[in-house]
Amino acid sequence: MTSNTTLRLSVLDQSPVSEGSTGSEALRNSVDLARLAEPLGYHRYWLAEHHNGPLLAGPSPEALIGAIGAVTSRMRVGSGGVMLPHYSPLKVAETFSVLSGLFPGRVDLGIGRAPGTDGLTTLALQRDRRDAAPDDFPQQLVELLAYVGGELPADHPFRRLSARPGEPERPEPWLLGSSPQSAIWAAQLGLPYAFADFINADGAEIAALYRERFTPSAWLAEPRVAVGAWALAAESGDEAERLASSSRMAMTLLRQGRLIPVPPVEKAMRFLAEQGMPPGGGRRMTLGTPDRVRGGLEDLAAAYEAEEVIIVTITHDHHARRRSYELIAEAFGLEPPGDEGLAALAPAAAAEEAP
Repeated sequence: MTSNTTLRLSVLDQSPVSEGSTGSEALRNSVDLARLAEPLGYHRYWLAEHHNGPLLAGPSPEALIGAIGAVTSRMRVGSGGVMLPHYSPLKVAETFSVLSGLFPGRVDLGIGRAPGTDGLTTLALQRDRRDAAPDDFPQQLVELLAYVGGELPADHPFRRLSARPGEPERPEPWLLGSSPQSAIWAAQLGLPYAFADFINADGAEIAALYRERFTPSAWLAEPRVAVGAWALAAESGDEAERLASSSRMAMTLLRQGRLIPVPPVEKAMRFLAEQGMPPGGGRRMTLGTPDRVRGGLEDLAAAYEAEEVIIVTITHDHHARRRSYELIAEAFGLEPPGDEGLAALAPAAAAEEAP
């Protein structure tokens, strides 16, 4: 099949926990999927942040970035994203500087505003619990970017706190979002923007707003959009719908405030039938045969004028998730990256082998 040379495909991994399995196994599955994604030709591999729930096992993307960076050599790795309101901007900058030093030229710092959890867990994550944390995300974001870029103003009270342990390497910052406000911030700061269509399927106009208001910066000369999409490919459309039922059941109950692990297909199919929910993926899912999924993702990218689609897939069976990414890569004619990543690592490898 002819390669699509204009559209990049990447992975957003939420580390889903299957019913009957464990969080530990889900984390190992994330590492396994990353090992597969690199030779398939996926451009980047992002880890999500979610706290205190049975469905997803990824509260610490920075920890998984380290593990996945260590078993890959060319693919970009990063956060999709760090939920900044929980953290000190300095600590985040230091952490991602370390990761950038370990994996030169490969680390993305995707930044989000959402809590990624419930209110009680949000409070538990706070260091000072006497009052609710202030809603100062824009100030946090500017401070974080100043640390990462080494551009704190001369009169800033934290000016001397400029040590970045991974220098001269630094992460590439992205702003993640699903609302007009995130698009405005990304445009004002001149950051690449990743929009979560799987959360808000009406985001094409928001992406257009970002492009319209974009201001060039030291980070980026022209606007850059990636769209996050839920997708699942299988050998047949019926099989894709069956596999997608697990995610549909879990998401349906999540919206009702009932958190469960990813259920097996048979259980999910019974649940959907009892609820009177017809087969299919719904408006936020692109699923079916590989060619159908390719067409859907290309249409989505065109609607957003996106250079990249970041695919999230949740199935009960990890092997079905692996197979979906394989089939999508084949449908797009993805090719493994070149040897530049290995060449960049050669000096370090030679040093390790020296007597």
